Amino acid sequence: MKPNERHPLAGTRILVGRARHQAGSLSASLRSLGASVIEIPFIEIRKPQSYRPLDDALKNIKTYDWLILTSANGVEAMWERVQKLRITRRNLEHLQIAAIGPATKKAIVRHGLKVKMVPEEYVAESVVKGLRDKVNGKRVVLVRAKVARDVIPEELRAAGAQVEVVEAYETVVPEKSRVRLRELMRNAVRRPHVVTFTSSSSAKNFAELLGNFKAGSRGAGWFKHVQFASIGPVTSATLGELQMPVAIEAREFTMGGLIRAIVLARYAEMIH
Repeated sequence: MKPNERHPLAGTRILVGRARHQAGSLSASLRSLGASVIEIPFIEIRKPQSYRPLDDALKNIKTYDWLILTSANGVEAMWERVQKLRITRRNLEHLQIAAIGPATKKAIVRHGLKVKMVPEEYVAESVVKGLRDKVNGKRVVLVRAKVARDVIPEELRAAGAQVEVVEAYETVVPEKSRVRLRELMRNAVRRPHVVTFTSSSSAKNFAELLGNFKAGSRGAGWFKHVQFASIGPVTSATLGELQMPVAIEAREFTMGGLIRAIVLARYAEMIH
């Protein structure tokens, strides 16, 4: 099938590396545009080693003024504990809630809670910008992954907030993906034209799964004619540090923005 207005990604092989339970919507959207989608997870979501810090925060939720959630995974992990501890929605209604982006907001709203703030850009720095003048003297609980950037807690503490950081889940490298990914990248016929990255973790894990096959090494041929597509500047910076140059970057840091950027890039290639 050749690219056309309805199927601008026809003939394009795209590798989606989201965690298995999350890949569906991105893959479905890309397929509807004609792409041939390959799914190999770069990330596996696991329960934290202990729920105690999250449970303690939830049991004392009445003492917090702000709740910050930085991913839909964090929302679902937190809600699982909310139900387990039999905390009612009424106990959470006093909170001012900040969501890092529309997908996180959607996950929060789905559980019947209101979101007070979504930043203009869906990155930690923008969350800080939106909250800096609202948190002086306030108690803030940040629910996130085990390994994450410390921009939000550090900056909000500097703005006078008391910030509690609690781990709701951790992201690990899915060992089962290692052989599949290497076989795919070795195969010039099946190798993707585009690899999507939706977080810094996905970029780091992709590099980890491939091993030492960055540009300039003996595996540089694996990246021949492969474009790396990033959801935003933070992910792009991580890819740059890993010596994997970004060819496509979303202007709006969402799944929709990433898809639009891929379509525009493929159109630009066809014109040239």
